[in-house]
Amino acid sequence: MNKPIISIICALSDTRVIGIGDRIPWHIREDLIRFKEKTLHHTIIMGRATFDSLLKYYQKSGRPIPERNHIIATRDKNYSVAIPKTFIVSSIDKALEKAKEIELEEVFISGGASIFKQTIDRAQKLYLTIVHTDLPGDKYFPDYSQFKKIVNKVDGESENHHYTFLDLER
Repeated sequence: MNKPIISIICALSDTRVIGIGDRIPWHIREDLIRFKEKTLHHTIIMGRATFDSLLKYYQKSGRPIPERNHIIATRDKNYSVAIPKTFIVSSIDKALEKAKEIELEEVFISGGASIFKQTIDRAQKLYLTIVHTDLPGDKYFPDYSQFKKIVNKVDGESENHHYTFLDLER
């Protein structure tokens, strides 16, 4: 069994909002590029709704899903997808077990809110994009105050959004 680093990657507002309804309340191209660069050729764990939104994004763009392993945690026993390197599991524990079988370096937890809540205490690293806004939302990122070590911090602006890339460790 491998022992990859468990990391969380997420964009959130200053008030820890990550979504409203079934969408992210901002679009920051640099954040999407960062997500792709960090997760490419690695394993991503996410919930079914997050994966479905990812599929919609790639179907709309006409591009294939980039080279990654996807592990989808869902309680829906009938859920299935015909996408290579995509695994469906029934719990976070099973998702992490599967990730340790197939990933050597780093596993990325990428949402949604329930998945983040279940994994925040298991993660060693956070890759956050803090969007400096107070937009309303109904999905929130959990408290991450136990992550004290700043590994990297870069401020930026894009599409009328000020943001900070913030990489943290415990």
